[in-house]
Amino acid sequence: MERMGQVLTLKPGTVAEYKRLHSDVWPSVLKVISDCNIRNYSIFLKEPENLLFAYWEYHGADFAGDMAKMVASEDTQRWWDICGPLQQPLESRGEGEWWARMEQVFFTD
Repeated sequence: MERMGQVLTLKPGTVAEYKRLHSDVWPSVLKVISDCNIRNYSIFLKEPENLLFAYWEYHGADFAGDMAKMVASEDTQRWWDICGPLQQPLESRGEGEWWARMEQVFFTD
């Protein structure tokens, strides 16, 4: 199992809509997340900066393959088409990233 974190911001004036969307995520999107071996997935919001932090645990053996499966999902693509315009990626994100990947520097259980 690998713990993963990502970060980005929400555009001004989009917090209420983002919260509304995530209060009722489509079951088909949740199924794809599960089918891609992602567990314990949370998104946290820090206002007033509108900073989003996503955390999940990856339980698979082929992250690239599972992410390709997620990208291939039509419902997930439609979900991203709705949520994406509300988001503002960090300028410092890596090449090809929307959400900026974060390095885990500490863990205790």
